[in-house]
Amino acid sequence: MEPPLFVRELTAAERDALRRGLRSPVAFTLRRSQILLASAAGQEASQIAAALGCATQTVRDAIRAFHAGGTGCLAAKPTAPKTTHPAWPRTRDDDLKALRHQSPRTLGRATGLWTLALVAEVCHQKGWTARVLSAEAIRRALLRLGVGWKRAKHWVTSPDPEYAEKKSYGTG
Repeated sequence: MEPPLFVRELTAAERDALRRGLRSPVAFTLRRSQILLASAAGQEASQIAAALGCATQTVRDAIRAFHAGGTGCLAAKPTAPKTTHPAWPRTRDDDLKALRHQSPRTLGRATGLWTLALVAEVCHQKGWTARVLSAEAIRRALLRLGVGWKRAKHWVTSPDPEYAEKKSYGTG
């Protein structure tokens, strides 16, 4: 069993910063300040966790963060990723434009109509994307290229050579 983990001896400036943290409107800062001051008072992690209604691992994490970064641990780290990668590679824009003008049947599909999900699947199979993208990602890529996407529709047509005339007569 490991010995209990306590915060190191606090300096006067650190103790003041932790006391100011007790009045913080930010819950993260308040909780960290409570944990660190309780640990400095000699309470063990399990006692602090029981008193504050949190996990003992939360207490240990706060103490370790204080040892690593001092009072800088009172501010929460940003949750946003450091780097982002676009879902659709812009180098494949021309390929996507050309794909729109092909029939899915030429690629071995049973349908003659493109759907966004089918476009995503084909792009992945061709190796243009690392994974099958969502229909929304494909729609946004097409929108950026100036292509509005509507849902696929089947139009009723007849082999009758006079169909167009008869239809216009019936509908006015």
